[in-house]
Amino acid sequence: MYNRTEIRKATGLDAEAIAALLRSSFREFEPCYTPRAYDATVLSPDRIRRRIEEGPVWVADAHNELVGTISVVLGAQGIYIRSMAVHPDARGRGVARLLLDEIERYASENVCRRLYLSTTPFLEAAIALYERVGFVRTDAEPHALYGTPLFTMEKHLDPVQYSILSDR
Repeated sequence: MYNRTEIRKATGLDAEAIAALLRSSFREFEPCYTPRAYDATVLSPDRIRRRIEEGPVWVADAHNELVGTISVVLGAQGIYIRSMAVHPDARGRGVARLLLDEIERYASENVCRRLYLSTTPFLEAAIALYERVGFVRTDAEPHALYGTPLFTMEKHLDPVQYSILSDR
């Protein structure tokens, strides 16, 4: 079902579907978050529209159904992955990998050598994925989101990778 997944930039018209995707993706983890941290993770359509204006957001579209999303901010320290979510039914089918590959292409286009993100210790499958694709844990801040523990992971991109990624 997910072998024909298209990664494309999100528009404001996707905000409602992205909000529903975030709710579905994080629902099982809600008890692990403080209420305020959960609200900061599972965004409203209005907050998603603002996020789309602040930095690129991509969606994974499988047969006109959004099954994944990722948003980033390009800054002086590299590209910060603000959030990533994959619908529970699409997990383990390569959707997250497609989204992360898109971010690496974006990094190549912007001559950026560092990706970084913050995650929670209870998102074990996501952490394992990040580690498989080359992210490592750091001691960098932040260490909490409204009382929910966080840690930072980063990936340094090899300049040789730029030519490989731009050839795709």
